[in-house]
Amino acid sequence: MPIDKKKLYVFCFSVLAILLSILFAPNGSGKIIAAIFLLSMAAVAHFLIKKRAILSMHSRVVFGLMGVIGLLYLMLYYISALRFGFTKTGYGLIPDIIFRLTLPIAIIIVSTEIIRFILCSQADKIASTASFFICLVADVLICSTFRGITNYATFMDVVGLTLFPGILYNALYNYLSVRYGIFPILIYRAFNVWIFYLIPYGSGISNSLISFINLILPIVIFFFIDSLFEKRRKYALGQTSRIAKITSKVITAVAAVIMVGTVMLISNQFKYGALVIATESMTGEINKGDIVITESYDKQSIPRGQVIVFEKNGSMLVHRVVDIQFINGTKRYYTKGDANEDMDAGFVTDSEIVGLVNHKIPVIGYPTIWLRSLFK
Repeated sequence: MPIDKKKLYVFCFSVLAILLSILFAPNGSGKIIAAIFLLSMAAVAHFLIKKRAILSMHSRVVFGLMGVIGLLYLMLYYISALRFGFTKTGYGLIPDIIFRLTLPIAIIIVSTEIIRFILCSQADKIASTASFFICLVADVLICSTFRGITNYATFMDVVGLTLFPGILYNALYNYLSVRYGIFPILIYRAFNVWIFYLIPYGSGISNSLISFINLILPIVIFFFIDSLFEKRRKYALGQTSRIAKITSKVITAVAAVIMVGTVMLISNQFKYGALVIATESMTGEINKGDIVITESYDKQSIPRGQVIVFEKNGSMLVHRVVDIQFINGTKRYYTKGDANEDMDAGFVTDSEIVGLVNHKIPVIGYPTIWLRSLFK
């Protein structure tokens, strides 16, 4: 193996290994440690690893397009506050916030894009793959370290808001970096990530909807840029077979659909959602560890025997309707778990019903139950 290849691979795996170790640092210092480390590694890569120039005539156009898309993302986020309300973020132009968050995050973003560009420019699959994982871990560090994940909710925030979107975004960024350089990515990430740490107010839009948007957006951007510039160039140069291109796009589409569908279901913000059964109160038809697919309740007719999802005392319950009564003009639903001897205390009203259960997926909810148990 040539000495240049050895240096390249040692650099890739050393950076990745150290970044993974930083994930175990205290949450408050993780970003600062990562920023210092990545800045030094960007300097090492710049001076020790050979680079190639980006010669694309479309670099400036793509830079402008990514800037416009990023600005539209920012504008639509704050326009959504007219619907969901404004919230205080705790960020802003505060010296302590700038030192602990804003500056380290800016350094992480710039440094990772320098490293990405240099590694992707090697025309080496191992280096390109390593750059993907280095930048993905860096994205997770922007959000949190492992020590910052203190409960199941924060774990799902990291997965839904950072990890899943990060997989698609970093695939997009690798694609853009090797063709158009780092500047289109930097301008987009400035609007998509960094600028929010400068503004003390945000939108009350739910995290699940933000996650959904950030799963869809990189796919849209990829096909938009690809259709504008890359298809013509590849056709003119005779690059890549039709079968290879179709296979690559099918794999990307399937992975994206799985991630988008997962977020849509677990968010319960759309017509259909998913809930993991964590108790044995419905054992028989619905067992512990099953996942039930719910249809959101919109005043549909509910017959006796229907399994419903309802909220009581801050908890979601999945039980069967065993009786319905009209008392003082109010419809009251009386419920019971199939495996319970007694009916549930009290009754359920329309305002407490979240959804209807008509389908289940057996067993596959056990990993979620196990994850929840880790945070107890």
